[in-house]
Amino acid sequence: MSSSSDAMSGSDAMSSGSAMSSGSGAGSDADRGPHAALYARHQAVLPDWLAVYYQRPIEITHGEGRHVWDAEGNRYLDFFGGILTTMTAHALPEVTKAISEQAGRILHTSTLYLDRPMVDLAERVATLSGIPDARVFFTTSGTEANDAALLLATTYRRSNQILAMRNSYHGRSFSAVGITGNRGWSPTSLSPLQTLYVHGGVRTRGPFAGLSDGEYIKACVADLEDVLGQAHGNVAALIAEPIQGVGGFTSPPDGLFAAFREVLDRHGILWITDEVQTGWGRTGDHFWGWQAHDRSGPPDILTFAKGIGNGMSIGGVVARAEVMNCLAANSISTFGGSPITMAAGLANLTHLVEHDLQGNARRVGGLLIERLRAACAGLDTVREVRGRGLMIGIELVEPGTGDPHPEGASAVLEAAREGGLLIGKGGGHNSSVLRIAPPLSLTVAEAEEGAEILETALKSTRSARSVS
Repeated sequence: MSSSSDAMSGSDAMSSGSAMSSGSGAGSDADRGPHAALYARHQAVLPDWLAVYYQRPIEITHGEGRHVWDAEGNRYLDFFGGILTTMTAHALPEVTKAISEQAGRILHTSTLYLDRPMVDLAERVATLSGIPDARVFFTTSGTEANDAALLLATTYRRSNQILAMRNSYHGRSFSAVGITGNRGWSPTSLSPLQTLYVHGGVRTRGPFAGLSDGEYIKACVADLEDVLGQAHGNVAALIAEPIQGVGGFTSPPDGLFAAFREVLDRHGILWITDEVQTGWGRTGDHFWGWQAHDRSGPPDILTFAKGIGNGMSIGGVVARAEVMNCLAANSISTFGGSPITMAAGLANLTHLVEHDLQGNARRVGGLLIERLRAACAGLDTVREVRGRGLMIGIELVEPGTGDPHPEGASAVLEAAREGGLLIGKGGGHNSSVLRIAPPLSLTVAEAEEGAEILETALKSTRSARSVS
C-alpha cells in the first residue's frame, strides 16, 4: 500500500549527507499531518546528526507479524525490522505475554541481586554459543557489548592494540568508534585504542577483488602478517563481523577467519566475532556467522544484541571463563540483564528454536535472493545482489562507471516506501547499498510481494533518472 509521506527512522543504517533526511518541506507546518508536526518537534530537541530515513520521516505506531503501520494509517511490509532487531515477528504473542507477566511481578532489580530470568537466558546462550566453559555478561546494546569485549581483550592481553576490518562498524561508543573502519560512522580520530586495519571484509572491491577465493584468502593472510609485523609487541584481539552489516552486507569467502585464526593463535591474539547482526540464524546456513569459518573452532569472545530481544534492549558478551574472569575490579550492570528484558529474550529465543526460524531464513531467503537477482538482471544501476539467508544487499552504482550511487539508493528507498515496503541502506561511507533483512518468520508470499515492490521501485527510479 502506498502512502503520502515517507517512512521509518534508523540510527545505524545510514550515513550523514545524502543518506540523511534533508528536512526540506518537512518543517513545522502541523497541518501537513502528524508526521510533519512530530518531525518539527524532533528537529527542535534532538541532535542534527541523529539519522532519520526519508525526506518526510514518519512515525511507526504499531506492528503485527511482518507488517507495521504509521501514524496516518498506512500499512507497510517490513523488510528491515527496526535495523535487524525484530527477529521473529512484530507483536509476537509469546514475547508480549512474557513481558506482561514479568512486568506484573517486578521490572527491575539490577545485577546486585540474583536474577532468575538472567540465569535462565545465560544458560541457553552459553550452550548455543559453542564456546567451552562459557560465561555470559548482558548489556543493553550491541555497542555496549563490543565495548565490554574490548575491555576484556585489552585487559587479558595487557595491550591496547586491536586489529579490525576495513569497512567495519561496531557501534557508537568512544571505543567502538575507534575500531570502526567505515568513515561515515566514525566521527573522530581520537581513541583509547591503537587500531590496525586489515583487508578481507569486502570480497568484490579493493586490491584483491579479481583473485579467486583461495588466492583472496592467501592475500588477506599475507596482509595480516604484514600488519602484525608493524605492531608494537602484543596485539590484544581481532574483532570482525562475519558479514559486515552497516558496511552493506559484504562478506569474505568462507574460511577466511579460519585462516586468520591460524596466524592469531601463533601470536596469542584473541578473536572477537561481532554477531550483533549475524547471530541467531539470520544467515540461514548457520546459527552464528562465525560457523561459516568453523575450521577455526569457536571464537574466544562473541558479542550479540539486536534480534535476541525482538525489540527489547538486550546485548551481551560470551567468552570462555579464563577471559571473562580476567577483570580484577568489581563491576555491575544497572540495566543489563533486567528481568523484563531477559524474560522477553528467553521467550523469543525459545520461539525461534522451536519453530526452526533459521531453517525458514535459509529456505525463504534463498528464494528471495534468487528472485531479486532475476529482477535486477540487466539493470545497469545494480552492481551486485549478495547475501545469505534473510540478510541481503543490493549494491547500486552510477551507470557506466561502477561508482557508488548513494542518490540512487535514496531514490529507491523512497519509491519502495511509497509502494508499501520498508528497507534499509548501508555500504561504506556512501550508503549505496539497499539492505534487506525481514523478520525470520517471513513467508514465501510476503517475500514475493516485497520483491515485486522492490523491482518496481528499482525500475521506476531508473526510468526517472533516464528521462531527466
